[in-house]
Parts: sequence; structure tokens; C-alpha cells
Amino acid sequence: METPATRQKTTQLPSTQGPLAAVDPLDAVGPAFSRLRRASALNVESPVARKDMTRTLVLNIVEEGSEYDGQEITVGVVAERLVVDPSVASRMVTDCISAGYLIRAASQQDGRRTILQMTDEGLTMLAAFRRHQRAAFEFITQSWPDDERLQFARLLIKYVDSVAQARGASTNG
Repeated sequence: METPATRQKTTQLPSTQGPLAAVDPLDAVGPAFSRLRRASALNVESPVARKDMTRTLVLNIVEEGSEYDGQEITVGVVAERLVVDPSVASRMVTDCISAGYLIRAASQQDGRRTILQMTDEGLTMLAAFRRHQRAAFEFITQSWPDDERLQFARLLIKYVDSVAQARGASTNG
């Protein structure tokens, strides 16, 4: 009888038909996520500029605020959550400030620290981007039955929430 302790992990060779044709669907998840990332700018309504795609990464972090882990949002937190060098995060934040989407403010917890806050323009831009994302999702899944669309949406949200929990566990443990 096979148990998790006795189960041998097998390494499958890449498929000659491409990584998404893997025998085990779990082996195709990574390549599928890579393709999904590249397709995220799908032109459904009006095209999303590459610069705006990058800006939304920062704006989403600022909008999430401290609910993620209790931290005020600083350039350092942006760098940590995006897993980029602080200098890269600083340039990204500066671009968002120059575009009018963010402002710098004094921390209420530590007046020596500068935090980031969303402007009305930033909220408007993020709302427009989310409408675009929804339109893209609806376009891509238009031939799916409604129950499959909703199930996929729920499972994707559950997956993303689990990623956040795993990330928190790995930094706290």
C-alpha cells in the first residue's frame, strides 16, 4: 500500500508537445501561470499601457494597506511584496507619484517614516484597470458554462489567498 511516506516522486520529462500537454495536470500549472501573466494585457476594451500594468502592481499593494500583515505601506513594503530590489520599488513608486496616483505622507505610528497613500486619481485608475480585467475574464470564458466561470473565479481567489497565507507563514516561521 502506498503512503505519503513511501510515495516516490517521479520526475517527468518535458512533453514534446509543450509544457501544457503534460500527463499530470499539476506539472502544467507553472507554465500555465507564465502564459497567463503574458496574456494579462489582453486588449478587450481599450488597451492597457505597459506602464499602467506596472503601476497597478504598486497601487494594489497600497490599496490593500495594512490588512495584509499590519504594516503601513512604505517603499520597503512595496519592494518586499513585489520581491524586487528597493531601488526598483522606489522608481516604481516615484512613477506612480509623478502620475498623480500616490502621495507620500508621514506615518501616524512613526513620524520619521514616510508612507504611501492612494489619491482619487489612483483609485480611479485602479477601478478602470479592474473593469478591464473583468472584461478580459468574461471574454476569455465566454464559452464556459456560468457555473464553471464562478467555480474557477472562486478557486482562483482561494489560491491567491493561500499564496498570501503561505508567504506569511514562511516569513513568520
